[in-house]
Amino acid sequence: MGRKKRALQLGVALGAVLGVTLGAIVGMGSFTFIYADGASYMFDDPMTCANCHIMNDHYDSWIKSSHQNVATCNDCHTPEGFFHKYLIKAVNGYNHSLAFTTGNFPEPIRIREFNREITENACRKCHSDIVQGIDAHTEPLGALSCIRCHDGVGHMR
Repeated sequence: MGRKKRALQLGVALGAVLGVTLGAIVGMGSFTFIYADGASYMFDDPMTCANCHIMNDHYDSWIKSSHQNVATCNDCHTPEGFFHKYLIKAVNGYNHSLAFTTGNFPEPIRIREFNREITENACRKCHSDIVQGIDAHTEPLGALSCIRCHDGVGHMR
């Protein structure tokens, strides 16, 4: 009987620790989501990207850019398809919140390589007629990078 009682007490203690830990994670996650207006990131409103003051210059430059009337932030910075779009939004949201909370990011901010590829693919999709003509003449060299030469188009310098 003593062994069963100890096992039960251990189970209750582990359950309590697990419950408190889970509660803390859910509580902090919920607070952060509400404080950071997390629901706004589920949509395509470019103002959402200016929720963080570090993005104000990017938002302001987009307003003045040639893309302001034809593309939102998500058109250029998330891949096609519901699943892929929201997966990248979640990954970037986590990375951005971690970087901005800890202050561990370069200034001026820089696009990561996998996000650069997403943006490059978006350029190629929207401007496919132009890109195909250019790529046809650069065949031996391989495809050129749109954003290497046109990095100030969506966000003016």
